[in-house]
Amino acid sequence: MKPILDLSFRYKIPLWGGLLIIITALAVSFTLIINSYDELKEDLLINSETMGYSLKTTLFPAMLHDDIWRAYEIISAPINRAIDGSNPVNAETILVVDSALRVVVSAHPKSAPMLTEMRHLSPEYAVLADRITRMDGRSSQEINLPESKYYYYVTPISSENAHLGTLIIVHPKDVFLPRFTRIVGRGLSVGAIILAILLPFNWYWGQRMALPLVMLTARMGEISRKWPADLDPELYVYRDEIGKLFDAYTQMLRDLKDKGELEKQMVQSERLAALGQLAAGIAHEINNPLSGMLTAIDTLKCHSDADQRTMKTIALIERGLTQIKDTVGALLVEAKIKSRSLTPQDIEDVLTLITPMARKKALHIGWHNSLDEDVPLPATLVRQILINLLLNAVQAVAQQGEVAVDIGIADSQMRISVANDGKMLSAEQIAHLFEPFSPLSEGGHGLGLWVTYQIVHQLGGQVTVKRESNNQMRFTVSIPIGGVA
Repeated sequence: MKPILDLSFRYKIPLWGGLLIIITALAVSFTLIINSYDELKEDLLINSETMGYSLKTTLFPAMLHDDIWRAYEIISAPINRAIDGSNPVNAETILVVDSALRVVVSAHPKSAPMLTEMRHLSPEYAVLADRITRMDGRSSQEINLPESKYYYYVTPISSENAHLGTLIIVHPKDVFLPRFTRIVGRGLSVGAIILAILLPFNWYWGQRMALPLVMLTARMGEISRKWPADLDPELYVYRDEIGKLFDAYTQMLRDLKDKGELEKQMVQSERLAALGQLAAGIAHEINNPLSGMLTAIDTLKCHSDADQRTMKTIALIERGLTQIKDTVGALLVEAKIKSRSLTPQDIEDVLTLITPMARKKALHIGWHNSLDEDVPLPATLVRQILINLLLNAVQAVAQQGEVAVDIGIADSQMRISVANDGKMLSAEQIAHLFEPFSPLSEGGHGLGLWVTYQIVHQLGGQVTVKRESNNQMRFTVSIPIGGVA
């Protein structure tokens, strides 16, 4: 039994439903068959009563005048009509016995000769004679002897003043078997048709009910390994318990994805914050001796009479140290500096600065700036964010590529969106994109996006990277207005 109960609902629901339909159909059919059998038996009794009343009424005068031939004709007539099919009550034989239970007349004289004691006809007739002896001689009765093949209908032939004998009508028990067989056949045919309709419908509906549960179970089993694919909303459109279960699963999956994304962002933020602290500490340690070396070189240049080769070497060392200073300076991001508010012209100036680089690669820049008034955000830092994003986009795209820029205000936040059709990044690459000295940087030291990330977060904003369906990488920056001035 347990293997059956362990089956998938895809099979269990149709099987149980089909089993219930079959049991119900069999129970109804069996009940109808029993009722039909009882009704046929009742019809036989009613017909026997009718025929018995008719026969004893006509037999009384014949027996009163000892007209045996007439009595024979009367009881033979129903037998003859049964043979030719005109009488629906198929009596096998009819006989009349007197008060002493001797045969007076029989429809089959050879098997029941006249004046033969009824008890001598057969053991079954002997038992029947005992049953007749116990009757009151006034009422009719149906007698069903155990293990007998016949029904006996017994009715007295009498009037108020005289009892002439007893009329016995003998029916074989299979008298209504052909009719009963036809009824059962029709019933089984109708039942088979009903089953042929209901069982496929039950199987379809069971599959229809179970398939959503099966798919839901499969999706939930995948959650521990990977994010499962979304369920088709057309799979189950009803608002019953299964529909509510689908809604709950969809909401749970959405919440888990949001939680996972939030945890990922928190881990990334913590990692980048730790890297920032480490980089800032290293930068400060490097800055102190670096400033001393640059000061010493400047003093040497001003007060030295070294030859031209020495001065050329000193200039080379100075340029190297200056480059180190610039790199270290990029690691020391400080957002809380005094700066004027951002103006629309500040944004347009960035386009002017980037345009020469874009022309070298024949790039198309789609520019949309919807700012029409000053924004209470530090202009220097916002410009730096936009410049870094644009430089990254220009470096990422190939010759004659496309860069799309959209800048505006929405929901009390300044939004900067920069998209490019350069190389598509994987999820793993995106996870490490904002780290300092990123290996993804081409032609730079890998600090541009790092600095952008630091400035955005110090301004209380967020920066995200997404792969677009049109084969573009989109960087989106959201900064709350008024957070830093």
